[in-house]
Amino acid sequence: MTARRLAAIDAQNLWMSAAMPNDQFLIYGFAGVAGDLPGALAAVVDRARACGELRLRVRERGRLRFPEWVDGGIDARQVLTHAPEDWAGCLETVTALTGDRLDAHTSAWRLHVFSPVRGVPGVTGPGTVAVVQVSHALADGMRSSALAAWLFGRQAQVPPVTVAPWESATLPVRAVRAARGHRALMRDVAAGRVAPQADPRPVLRSNAAPEGERGLRVLVRGRGELADTTVTVAVLAAISRALADHLRALGDDPATLGAELPMASPGPRRAHNHFGNVGVGLHPGLPYAERTARIAEELAQRRARAAHPGLRAAALASAAVPAPLVRWGVTAFDPTVRSPTATGNTVVTSVHRGAADLRFGGAPVAVTTGCPSLSPMMGLTHGVHGIGDTIAVSVHAAASAVGDIDAYVDRLSVALDRRS
Repeated sequence: MTARRLAAIDAQNLWMSAAMPNDQFLIYGFAGVAGDLPGALAAVVDRARACGELRLRVRERGRLRFPEWVDGGIDARQVLTHAPEDWAGCLETVTALTGDRLDAHTSAWRLHVFSPVRGVPGVTGPGTVAVVQVSHALADGMRSSALAAWLFGRQAQVPPVTVAPWESATLPVRAVRAARGHRALMRDVAAGRVAPQADPRPVLRSNAAPEGERGLRVLVRGRGELADTTVTVAVLAAISRALADHLRALGDDPATLGAELPMASPGPRRAHNHFGNVGVGLHPGLPYAERTARIAEELAQRRARAAHPGLRAAALASAAVPAPLVRWGVTAFDPTVRSPTATGNTVVTSVHRGAADLRFGGAPVAVTTGCPSLSPMMGLTHGVHGIGDTIAVSVHAAASAVGDIDAYVDRLSVALDRRS
């Protein structure tokens, strides 16, 4: 393949990972074990070799230019096996792996395989757990899910993303268009045609820097067990109740509780990372039906705002920022600086990973989940991942943010079932 430069946002994710690890961990539970584990691993490696996007490595080109993607081939050492565990032990190991970040210059992804595993949700008897670790420079949540699906047998290829090498030269024109677009956006906000930017939330205990014991827990439900609304809204409404009650018990006032959500960007994909983070209120003081309606309304407002031509023009201008400025912004980031406000009091990442058509060594997929990253301003994160009709809600937390993680997960389990 021809080398191609990283988009500005992908380079930013690459460089930022040195100060704040941001690898993604996609967890898949399969109903059974491979009769020939070495053969099953070799099949995954063969699948990877057949996918150009999984062969990518980063090559630096000096401080004044963006790095570029090159074909680095596939190294069988990217596939690692771990000692047999039970399901809880797998989750504990994944939590520990979050500190072992990938270097995308040598490997942009890695596969961890546990087999046999006892207690995989929805599996009777021993199962297999496969964890795909992906550099955030290589993919966002949707793209990493597509890459993992290819590894496990789905036939949809993941297309490349091409960035024009001369894109930075367009910055002056794009900046003018962005300024005009911003003025139009402000007019539309004043006229009530577009929602204003979400207000930041006062930080709460859940925003504490992650310190002390960390844990990953997963709750699994069938789609029919959740409320008759979108999965994302149903889970947000449950988090609202559980987190408000938990924070109140810890001495916080959760009246302004809100969540930060990654949301796919509108328009054609121009980078491996094609999303923006938005804030929504969780409205814990409202009855359940009103709460779900308000959350759904705010999500719709965020989507409509993101699609406004003014914000799309701003995104195009940001994509044209030269490499030295992007690199300077990353080096200026100080993870120890804290703010009295945040976009949300927890992060909730929601991705549906498609039909339950994946296999490992002949065993069908039973469940998929993740380990959403913690950050200096976020000691509690949630993942919402579906495959087929099975929904998994993951909780990744540090003791500094929630105290007893199991107590919080118990509250969340009840909230998912009671719809209160």
